[in-house]
Amino acid sequence: MQETERRGAEIGQQRIRTLRPAGHIADAKQHRWGVILAGGDGTRLQPLTRLACGDDRPKQFCPLLGGKTLLAHTRRRLSSRIAPGRMLFVLTRKHERFYEEELKQVPPLQKIVQPRNRGTLPAILWTLLRLYRADANALVGFFPSDHYFARQDEFIDTIDRTFDYLGRTRDAVVLLGSAAERAETQYGWIEPEYGDENALHGKFIRVRRFWEKPSQSVALELFAKGCLWNTFVMMGNVKTFLDMIRRASPEIFDRFDRAISVRTEPAGEEQSMRLIYDDLETGDFSRAVLARSANQLLVTSCGNVGWSDLGEPRRFIEALLENGIENPWAAAEVCNLCGLKKEQIDALPAAGRGDGVVPVDAIPVQPSTAAHAALTSLPD
Repeated sequence: MQETERRGAEIGQQRIRTLRPAGHIADAKQHRWGVILAGGDGTRLQPLTRLACGDDRPKQFCPLLGGKTLLAHTRRRLSSRIAPGRMLFVLTRKHERFYEEELKQVPPLQKIVQPRNRGTLPAILWTLLRLYRADANALVGFFPSDHYFARQDEFIDTIDRTFDYLGRTRDAVVLLGSAAERAETQYGWIEPEYGDENALHGKFIRVRRFWEKPSQSVALELFAKGCLWNTFVMMGNVKTFLDMIRRASPEIFDRFDRAISVRTEPAGEEQSMRLIYDDLETGDFSRAVLARSANQLLVTSCGNVGWSDLGEPRRFIEALLENGIENPWAAAEVCNLCGLKKEQIDALPAAGRGDGVVPVDAIPVQPSTAAHAALTSLPD
């Protein structure tokens, strides 16, 4: 670990001197950006996506809830807090046939199209480097495209107050945790430095440590202590994120920084990145960066928002059952895939539930003037 940190301090030091947060950001609402992570393969849920769509598309591009894709639900959820022109999409080239129509009116500069999926670390780093060149004062949130919130008003409010906090704070990365509903062993957990979920509400507290898919006994202990489920939603200053990656994973940082800093157009970036991705090892942002930087991170609670990562068939069907959402394709076949009884599937009510957020069809697709100018005038 010490050797890694020493290498991180040496590599690219001259370029990184500019990556220091500049204190209070004036007019911070003009620097709010969102990144929707939609490059994953979603293999664990493929039994249901094949049933629903008849092909092997990842779950984020499948209309699993209310006739709209999970990606569309994510865009709609964020639309009231982040301008469409300041929303970036992390994608993978091989999925293009699944997202092409849905994102056809999103400008190319707002799409980071990876040659192939190499995990969350390369995807996030590439996005941050492009964003930094567009807006060096960017306050950015990363949002998985395939998650579900049964009660999302409080989640959206948490996004708002976290952006406000980041606008006042010089140097922070904040993780958004969900109040745990049970002693779940298939989720990651966040243990705060002190306090339980109730004490965390509305506050920003240091992270003590992460627990990735704990044993049943550990999960019971974490649940009793009021620890939080890790939603993998994280927000921070673009400079702080980049500095954190540089320290934790200096080799990949240097490779990406050299490749991207000399390009101005998405096509040029993609050409450079294809060469890098050809021999790039898969990198997980949580393990490679967050776990090594836990003492630099803050956590805040979204409250009891009914969060699920919809990571496997059983979890997805349980989310439907718990929240009264109808899916016409969720028929008896599903029982063999998720382990639920046929009576449970048949019990799905006839009416879905609305979430009170702007419909995705109403989201404007043209970027705001300021954001468009930033993205189209990136310096070499």
